[in-house]
Amino acid sequence: MKILFYDAKEYDKEAFNKQIKNYSDLEIEYMESDLRINTVRYAKGFQAVCGFVNSDFSRIVLEALRGNGVELILLRCAGFNNVDLKAADELGMTVLRVPGYSPETVAEHAMTLAMASNRHIHKAYIKVRENNFSVVGLTGISFYNKTAGIVGTGKIGAAMCRICKGFGMRVIAYDIYQNPDLDFVEYVDMDTLLRESDLISLHCPLNDESYHMINKESISKMKDGVVLVNTSRGALIDTEDLIKGIREYKFHSVGLDVYEEESENVYENRSTEILQHSVVSRLLSFPNVIVTSHQAFLTYEALESISTTTLENAKSFIDGNVMENNQVTYNK
Repeated sequence: MKILFYDAKEYDKEAFNKQIKNYSDLEIEYMESDLRINTVRYAKGFQAVCGFVNSDFSRIVLEALRGNGVELILLRCAGFNNVDLKAADELGMTVLRVPGYSPETVAEHAMTLAMASNRHIHKAYIKVRENNFSVVGLTGISFYNKTAGIVGTGKIGAAMCRICKGFGMRVIAYDIYQNPDLDFVEYVDMDTLLRESDLISLHCPLNDESYHMINKESISKMKDGVVLVNTSRGALIDTEDLIKGIREYKFHSVGLDVYEEESENVYENRSTEILQHSVVSRLLSFPNVIVTSHQAFLTYEALESISTTTLENAKSFIDGNVMENNQVTYNK
């Protein structure tokens, strides 16, 4: 099987090149460009393509890929909100993902964002580099004995629960399905979580129900001085409502690894450009906001797991033994 990797960065190549030698029946080619309708033509002659979080797997793109002979969509990530699953099913295309590569990796980054934004580490770092040792404006809050509200308690959310428990926090959570392994977690309804949490961390998938779940109404139910963290999907938060809440001093701090405008920015160097109408620029203008570039997954351990699982997915497809837990379909 020949697999074309779209949006391949150096760390992708390094991780996959280490693993590919164990798969003699797989051949990889890399492209720096991401998958768009104008880059579909490069997939001609490939049986599979591999994309990431911002790859365009809309109907028109999938139809063009299928016309080029592509049968298999490999996602080197857990999320699949960028894939038109109905179109994939209709076209007879298999979609395989990496459902759990290193949940602790993402959860650790979530807590890093929470702590760094809370204690204004980004501001302190810049001040000290300029020989300004004043601590005015850097006051934080202690998480010990505070309440952490975790939205979504799958593998990543569960890891975040354990981290918060280690900080001596009371941990409450909201999820349709309760995780039986989290006997120290108190499950509550969403309104209770919003009302009682000092730290809110989002760890749920993006779908029709969760789209803009953090909005003007839900923000109004939060405590004043709450810390908000999102390492899941940007569209869980209505950015305009978030900005309004920041301006009204609702949040002590905000840490974002994902945001609604990221598709044009994430993993790209735009340092020489003037960003037009940029949500990111507006967010970065606030002293209590930290934004990172969708890097919560980026550890050596996670990259190894992602590369191994992705290649195993391809092999299972060739062998006619697709791993059910890794497959996503329109009805699943």
